[in-house]
Parts: sequence; C-alpha cells; structure tokens
Amino acid sequence: MHKDIATPKRTKEILDKYGFSFKKSLGQNFLIDTNILRNIVEYGEVSEKTAAIEIGPGIGALTEQIAKRAGKVFAFEIDQRLLPILEDTLSPYDNVTVIHKDILKADVTELIGEELKAYEEVRVIANLPYYVTTPIIMKLLQEGLPLKSITVMLQKEVAERMAAKPGTKEYGSLSIAVQYFTQAETVMIVPKTVFVPQPNVDSAVIRLVVREEPPVRVKDEDFFFEVVRASFGQRRKTILNNLQSNLPDGKAKKQGIEAALATTSIDPKRRGETLSIEEFGALSDELFPLFKTETT
Repeated sequence: MHKDIATPKRTKEILDKYGFSFKKSLGQNFLIDTNILRNIVEYGEVSEKTAAIEIGPGIGALTEQIAKRAGKVFAFEIDQRLLPILEDTLSPYDNVTVIHKDILKADVTELIGEELKAYEEVRVIANLPYYVTTPIIMKLLQEGLPLKSITVMLQKEVAERMAAKPGTKEYGSLSIAVQYFTQAETVMIVPKTVFVPQPNVDSAVIRLVVREEPPVRVKDEDFFFEVVRASFGQRRKTILNNLQSNLPDGKAKKQGIEAALATTSIDPKRRGETLSIEEFGALSDELFPLFKTETT
C-alpha cells in the first residue's frame, strides 16, 4: 500500500526530493488533508463510469483520490516542473493521463470527443488556481462541453458570488452567468490551514450541476449576458441608469429602454441585484430589437 500524497510529511518529502519551489504567479497551494480531498471526490459523484477532468493537479494529491474511483482521469497541468513529479507520484495509477497544456488554450471538446467515448459521463473535479478560477469555469460552461457537473475548490468569496441569490450583496453578473448554465451550491468550507503554502483566504468547494436546459429561453444568449453585465455596471445605480450608461448608444435609446422595462413590469428604479434570471431574460428579449436590428 503506498502512502497518500496529501499528508504534510509526504508532501514535504516530495517537494524536497524534487527541490520544488512554489510559484506565486501560478497560484500554487497544495492541500495536505486527505479527508478533505476524499470529500471533494465524494461531492463530485465520481464512479468507474466517470471520465474526470482535473485542472492544476500540482503534485497529484487530488488526482490520486479521483483515480481511485474514476474510470479515467485527464489532468491538465501548465507547470512543466511538475510533470516529472506527477509521473512519479501517480505511477501506481494506470488510468491517469497528464496533459501539459493551459486549460484556457486547450481544445477540451476535441479531447473529450476522441478519448471519452468509452465513458458514460464527464465531470470536472479540481482545486483551481485562484487567479484564473472564473475564466476556467466560464470556458467550460460556454463551450457547451458534455459535462454532468463541475466540483471545484476556489476562494470562498468567489464561491459565494457564484451561488448567490437575487437581493444579496454577493449576487451579480457572475452569479447569473454560472446559474444560467448550472445549479450552483456551496457544499463545503475549507480553512486556509490545510494548504501549503497557506493562502490568505479561506476556500470553499462549489458543486455546479450542469442544466439540460437554461432556466430561461432567450432570443440571443450573447445579448442576454450583455444586458446582465450592463445592469451591474455601477452597483449603486438603478437598472434604468445602468442600461443607459452601459449599452451601446443607451442614452439615445432611453425611451425604448423605459418602454421595455414597462412591458416587463420591472420598476426602472430597481437595482440590478434585485432582478431574477427570469426577469433578465424577459428584459433582454424585449430590448433585443431595439439594440440589435439596426446592425444585423
């Protein structure tokens, strides 16, 4: 029986053996608590029918726990210095493929299409590097990959924003973007003490179960997100002011915006954070002809 990677002692041994130093620029914080890792895999609902995608495997602590349960693991690692370490630490597992690529630049769809036909489902499980959490999650969602779920550890505050409900101060365009594609739930808070080096903030594990259908059907998805972003331009401003200021030529189209708000029964004095996804959907459909017909 080989020892788990994620103990303080074994982690130190591995780092010392390879003379590995952490790169701040890559947001490297390694977990040294096996129970937490097992819980993440548990929440990720991994089984032998699962092909798992991991991002930023580090020295393989989480990878190892996924590999024990999944049919197959694809781990994307950007830091070349970690490749020989992973080859060593993951040598007991023949179901892991480490891919030396930046996930943000990789054609994940192609990879999945080719390699994963043998598995019933694809799930993402990762301890994400904090500085690129949002771009990675948005890439995975917007590319329409055939994912069942994304279970990731990230900064607690970002997890709160992703899972936030209307009317709370955490609720914003990120909440809506994530919840348009998934059902989001924070499943676990992780203290900073279980990482080496210790980050400055606590972490959380969020589970995003990918929806088969979005909660609203909109005429144009890109425009829907444009309206959402515009509505949160300045948080203290009303929805009317934000739409005027942040949509192209909005000031000149003030009457049209007021008419759209009236038709959808949205009080122009409300703020963006009070609107539900459904209200944003209705509003963007109503505004669509006003902003998009002239150009198309």
